[in-house]
Amino acid sequence: MSNTEIIEETITFVKETLQGAEGGHDWFHIQRVFRNSLLIAKDEKVDVLVVSLAALLHDIADAKFYDGDESVGPKMAEDFLNSLEVTDNVITHVVKIILNISFKASLDPKKSFTSKELQVVQDADRLDAIGAIGIARAFNYGGFKNREMYNPDIAPNLKMTKEEYKKSNAPTVNHFYEKLLLLKDKMNTPTGRHLAEERHQFMLGYLKQFYEEWNGNA
Repeated sequence: MSNTEIIEETITFVKETLQGAEGGHDWFHIQRVFRNSLLIAKDEKVDVLVVSLAALLHDIADAKFYDGDESVGPKMAEDFLNSLEVTDNVITHVVKIILNISFKASLDPKKSFTSKELQVVQDADRLDAIGAIGIARAFNYGGFKNREMYNPDIAPNLKMTKEEYKKSNAPTVNHFYEKLLLLKDKMNTPTGRHLAEERHQFMLGYLKQFYEEWNGNA
């Protein structure tokens, strides 16, 4: 099976698997991350097949929808790629990316794996968490979990451990300070940093307007 056929089969699998998924983690999220991964990869020396498969499969079973079980997604991806007879070294690399791509993984001091391919897909995933799309995804997930939009009496926790992050039920606006506004400075690649800048500024402008409206000043 050619690389193109492998990617086409993977797209079909992901679309079917994520039917009915929460709107911030559905096929369209995957599609955006896939496209941005390929855009960023143009300026990096990477294995495009690994980048493509990792981007397509990185949220095949997000742990937050599986009671925090971080093994479901990597196992599902591994089993699927084995069914396509993808080479072992590619499968291993893709699985390691899925295990290490998330923001909460960066809060775990024991995580040490890195690769250029991980950096590319991670940047693409982080780009989809900021800017206009990032804001929409944050509030969509907050609504999905029935969280408050904002509560001025609940301050953001800026020093969360990985476990605290996973268990947090804080208002959605806190998430900007606990994650989204931190992502610009966590970008790995020049292209990722460039694309993140405008999205970061958009979020700052949004928050300014949000507080003005909240306080009756706009």
